[in-house]
Amino acid sequence: MTDYPGPTLLTLASSLLLFACAAYVGRCRIKHGIGAPATTGHPQFEIAYRIQMNTLENTVAFLPVLWVFALNLSSLWATVFGSGWLLARVWYALAYARDPKSRGAGFGLSMLCFAALGLGGVWGVLRGLLG
Repeated sequence: MTDYPGPTLLTLASSLLLFACAAYVGRCRIKHGIGAPATTGHPQFEIAYRIQMNTLENTVAFLPVLWVFALNLSSLWATVFGSGWLLARVWYALAYARDPKSRGAGFGLSMLCFAALGLGGVWGVLRGLLG
């Protein structure tokens, strides 16, 4: 994997982000006395839970497009767009935790980076098939 240090680091950083989201849910469970397996209760716990689930859902989609793009088009540009996605997801999570109505900008930017990776990945694969 020495040819793909950026995407490799982003994969690890995505795992760290998922861990941080899970830890936040755990802290909110303890703080607000919400025992497992409950997924509702105090509003801040529900916000933390939605941050975690939405981040998990998006990460499952992000990682394949990151690697398809890196392997078929450009490791450098996969790192650029992937870094944008990761930073936007952190922005989304922090904004959502403060005020759920403010999460849109981080979410939107992460979707733009995801779209760039997805479309670029498709282009890279098609270019390889047709070239």
